[in-house]
Amino acid sequence: MLDRDGFRPNVGIILLNQKNQVFWGKRIRTHSWQFPQGGIDRGETPEQAMYRELHEEIGLKPEHVRILARTRDWLRYEVPDRFIRRDARGHYKGQKQIWYLLQLVGQDWDLNLRATNHPEFDAWRWNDYWVPLDVVVEFKRGVYEMALTELARFIPRHDHRNRYLRSGMRSRDPAHHDAPQELPRSPAFELPPGATFEPDPQAAVKSQPPEGDRAP
Repeated sequence: MLDRDGFRPNVGIILLNQKNQVFWGKRIRTHSWQFPQGGIDRGETPEQAMYRELHEEIGLKPEHVRILARTRDWLRYEVPDRFIRRDARGHYKGQKQIWYLLQLVGQDWDLNLRATNHPEFDAWRWNDYWVPLDVVVEFKRGVYEMALTELARFIPRHDHRNRYLRSGMRSRDPAHHDAPQELPRSPAFELPPGATFEPDPQAAVKSQPPEGDRAP
């Protein structure tokens, strides 16, 4: 489904965890890292397509996330001719995308790269919000920068000052003076199905564009 200018409607997803880190996925059988994305089917709204792609690509359901924001308008990128099927050249130009900023309200183990029989990613990790765009296929970098910049002001602010003040007040309690403070123990961490923190995307070398960018 193309518009009159040859762009295919698409959604992109920036998923935050509770530390405001973003989900970063490695395209299956490539060294290219990217955010989840996918085409909008005929009759779908962008939000419906976003939820469908969220489940198909990383196994999450609507109850696992909260929508924080979306881009106001379409963001476009063109796909170089060498990545377009020969029979589609001349009328297919690339993608136009609505980007969503989501926050994970579920757990890491809710993520599942094998939710369908046609996985999109074979590895994932949490990364800082300003991800290293040098590991993104070159023709997508401009759109990534625009989406990250537009949505950055909707990132939740975590204010820890009250927690530190309460901690300081407790430490002045005579009953607790000089008493050793036991730190909370972190639960054992278990990677969800298909997850890995390797290879390091900083060392990745781009090879080919995602299948979703090829002409339909």
